[in-house]
Amino acid sequence: METAYEELQSTNEELETTNEELQSANEELETTNEELQSTNEELETMNEELHSTNEELETLNEELHERSTAVNTANDFLASILASLRGGVMVVNQNLLIQAWSAKAEDLWGLRANEVQGKHFLNLDIGLPVEQLRSPIRDCLNSELEYQEVLLEAINRRGKAIFCKVTCTPLVNPSHQIRGVILLMEEVAPPN
Repeated sequence: METAYEELQSTNEELETTNEELQSANEELETTNEELQSTNEELETMNEELHSTNEELETLNEELHERSTAVNTANDFLASILASLRGGVMVVNQNLLIQAWSAKAEDLWGLRANEVQGKHFLNLDIGLPVEQLRSPIRDCLNSELEYQEVLLEAINRRGKAIFCKVTCTPLVNPSHQIRGVILLMEEVAPPN
């Protein structure tokens, strides 16, 4: 009986130790479960925030697409206007840097738009005596003239001597500030 009692006592102690270990493991699992629940709540919040951000980005993307379409339409319209004009068109900003160069200007002087855009107008090496346009352009920039026409002897891209009428007009924004000068260049018959 004593041996059996000792064995039972030993087993009981082992069971108590096991029970304590299980309780400790249970507490750890409860803590882990609470941490997981907290993490899950944080992830749900983040997911909601990401969903909201995604919706905002989709809206911005749609607006950007609409604006891009509008800009492309406006650019196509402007290109159509420039292509419809008889002469070549060049636009310079207030610092005389070339902002626009039409296909007919390319045909007239032999330089493509990407070769001249951003370049200083007076540094152009074309058959047009650009130095003679410095004063009319400055007058337009200073709003001293509504427009000015100048007749120049020039050499076109084919090496042919021509007379070129250059009309300088101020480029004005909607609030009537001068942003640059538009130059319309057209080959004309020699003066009598």
